[in-house]
Amino acid sequence: MVTVRIKSKNKQAKALIEMLRTFSFVEVEEEQRYNAETEKAIQEVRKGKVVKAENSEDLFKQLGI
Repeated sequence: MVTVRIKSKNKQAKALIEMLRTFSFVEVEEEQRYNAETEKAIQEVRKGKVVKAENSEDLFKQLGI
């Protein structure tokens, strides 16, 4: 058995992975970097859905804690 790691961030890498999937003797396993909840949180941060606070007291006030 041989293990090959491919960083699938560009078109060429994605095309290679899709081509490899067509072979019956190749098994492609995708590694999940984070769990679903963490992935969702990362996407929200990228979209700007964050709470900004001056300090912890301000943060707790905004969160209603």
